[in-house]
Amino acid sequence: MMTIQDIKTLLENYFKPVELIGAGDTVITGPAKIEEAGAGQVSFVANEKYYRFLDEARASLLIVHTDAPTGDTAGDRSFIKVRDPYTAFVFVLEKFAANRQLAAPGIASSANVAPSAKLGSNVTVGVNSVIGERCVIGDDTVIGPNVVLMHDVTVGSACRIYPQVTCYDGTVIGDRVIIHSGTVIGADGFGFAPQPDGSYIKIPQMGIVEIEDDVEIGANSTIDRATMGKTLICKGAKIDNLVQIAHNCQIGSDTVIASQAGISGSVKIGRQCLIGGQAGFAGHLEVADRTSVAAKAGISKSITQPGLAIRGVPAQPMRDQLRQEALVRGLGAMKEKLEELEAQLKTLRGE
Repeated sequence: MMTIQDIKTLLENYFKPVELIGAGDTVITGPAKIEEAGAGQVSFVANEKYYRFLDEARASLLIVHTDAPTGDTAGDRSFIKVRDPYTAFVFVLEKFAANRQLAAPGIASSANVAPSAKLGSNVTVGVNSVIGERCVIGDDTVIGPNVVLMHDVTVGSACRIYPQVTCYDGTVIGDRVIIHSGTVIGADGFGFAPQPDGSYIKIPQMGIVEIEDDVEIGANSTIDRATMGKTLICKGAKIDNLVQIAHNCQIGSDTVIASQAGISGSVKIGRQCLIGGQAGFAGHLEVADRTSVAAKAGISKSITQPGLAIRGVPAQPMRDQLRQEALVRGLGAMKEKLEELEAQLKTLRGE
């Protein structure tokens, strides 16, 4: 629990100014959605189109934008004004979030840790997990139950690896990385050489996967090892559930990829890109920094101009694609008009 004044003090570590309107001694027991929050709870409004909820909200504390209209406080209701209420609420959530325990502290008796593995201080390894030969695990990292780290895997400090994750041999993971359940890192890339008789010869996949610091990877995602060299996930990237990243790809720092996106081999995606769900990328493309790709877009060629928003199949700048979409919606009416004109023309010709 925290008082409203405690929350204001917390947010002053990240924002200037932080303005409190109303009482500061009310005790806040936890966060809630604005439409459900009641007495003793905190919520937020970040978008001005939701300002209509401000008069109806029953939360004891609302975190709002500096320019939000708060009016008079009602009863025990208070407001904290900051320039970024969404991020401010995230910091509050962190304070109230329960510490999710993946495994009992220490090394489970059923875990299989190779003699040559090196574990840092305060490392946790859950039941039935396997730590292969010559693996290195940094301080304060938690390995959940039934995780498999094959040989020569390096995991940095303060990482959290959830149950049923598999990291193939040679995988390199930085600090503060989170990998959720069912994800597979470092499986063979999809490389096969076609033969004259229609069969295929498997191409040895000799590279690795490297994941830099502060990356989070959702459940049941797959990141394939490189044919040679490395598949690279750069610092701060966030990858949703059920994402496929193929061999030799590079995902730029702070890029976000939503669920069911598919990245073909040797694609290089720049920094701070936003990739929507079910977007698909053909192989060997480059995507410029700060590109926004709409859900279900099909990217068939490189995007060289930074900051573009693209959508559609094949993907193109959003304004062009929306114009084409409007034309397609009007095809039915255009067809009817054309048939009407053809009928009039036949009448004039006496047909």
